[in-house]
Amino acid sequence: MHIRVIRPVIDTTLTPAVTAEVEHWAAPGTTVDVVSLLSGTASIESEYDEALAGPGIVQRVEEAAVDGVDGVFITCFADPGVHAAREIIDAPVVGGFEPSFLTAMSLGDRVGVVTILPNVVPMLRSLTRRYGLDSRLGSIRVVDMPVLGLTDREELIDRLAAQASAAVQNGEADSVVLGCTGMLGVASAVRDRLHGKGIHVPVVDPTASAITWLESSVRLGLTPSRTTYMTPPVKARKR
Repeated sequence: MHIRVIRPVIDTTLTPAVTAEVEHWAAPGTTVDVVSLLSGTASIESEYDEALAGPGIVQRVEEAAVDGVDGVFITCFADPGVHAAREIIDAPVVGGFEPSFLTAMSLGDRVGVVTILPNVVPMLRSLTRRYGLDSRLGSIRVVDMPVLGLTDREELIDRLAAQASAAVQNGEADSVVLGCTGMLGVASAVRDRLHGKGIHVPVVDPTASAITWLESSVRLGLTPSRTTYMTPPVKARKR
């Protein structure tokens, strides 16, 4: 099985860490490669960033289709370009939001998301409405750390644990989703912090959810529905 991971940003400094994380979650026999964009933004923290990333994402998905990959992970919690990608490749495609939120829903009633900045909260609320999941969303809280500032692991864990604890104690969440795919390798530490406080709720990692979701879809022989994700009409297009 071959999974292509598309980092929908021009930054490459985090590529080694992302590669290590997805290889950690991939099953034996799964090959993973990671690519970034040739044009776009350093991180996605607004609708503007997402719009700028769109053409680069589509380009990388077209390359993945030519390469015959079995699945595509667009590694951003905002799911940028995911639905466009599903129209142009006969392989399952996910971002960070959908697989992690659906996993969290299967483990608890109200889902609490802890994300990066206030800027992305409206984007995530819009996603829950698009997916018909808003009735299951308990709250979206932020740690007030930008994507490129998430490398301070201990500070990130402290802030995630504080916000997750508050969400559960205030009755906002029965399961918690880490709301950024840049929150690498911290889910178990956050869960342990919660357990130490007597708070026994699942903490769902979006990268782990995406990789394992894709592997399951490939093994099940599932690809995007062509009654939902119809092949785009042939016409002149210019980038």
